[in-house]
Amino acid sequence: MVAVVATALLATSVQAGCRSAPADLSVPQTAPSTAGPDVRASAGDPALAVLHAWDRLRAAAWADADAVALGRLYLPGSAAGERDVRLLRDYRGRGLHVTGIRTQVLAAEVSSQETDRLVVAVTERFAGAVAVGPRTRVTLPRGTPRDRVVVLVRRLGRWVVAAVREP
Repeated sequence: MVAVVATALLATSVQAGCRSAPADLSVPQTAPSTAGPDVRASAGDPALAVLHAWDRLRAAAWADADAVALGRLYLPGSAAGERDVRLLRDYRGRGLHVTGIRTQVLAAEVSSQETDRLVVAVTERFAGAVAVGPRTRVTLPRGTPRDRVVVLVRRLGRWVVAAVREP
C-alpha cells in the first residue's frame, strides 16, 4: 500500500488466478510493505514511513481478525475501507484469519505531501500471507505488480486511508 498503502495498496483483494489462492480465499492487497530495489522515493521519506506504519497496523488487524481495528484505519465512508472490512468479516465468518500479509513495494512516489494529507503513487504486488483456520492452512500466492494511488489524511492525530484508486 506503500499497501497501502494499502495502501491499498491497500484495500483491494487478490482474485483467483495468478494473484490468488482459490476464489473463496481472496486476501487484501496491502499490508506490511517490503520495499523493492527500485523504489523511487527514499526509504527514509517521512511520507513512506507513514505508509509503512499504516501497513503494519493493517496487517495486525488482519492477523487478529479485528474488523473494528481495521475499520479505524480508514476514513469513514471510504470504499476501500468498506471492502477491506467486508473481506475480513468474510474470512472470520469462515473461521479463518490471515497472518503475515506482505506487500512488496517496487516503486513509490510521493505526489503530494501536506500537513494533514499525503498522496502516494505506488507499484506493488501481493507478496504473501497465510489463511489459517482450525483445520486449514493455505499459503496465498504472490501477485503481479499493480499501480495504485493511495490518499491518506490525518484525523484526530492519526493517519487513515481516504481512498485507494488505480491511476
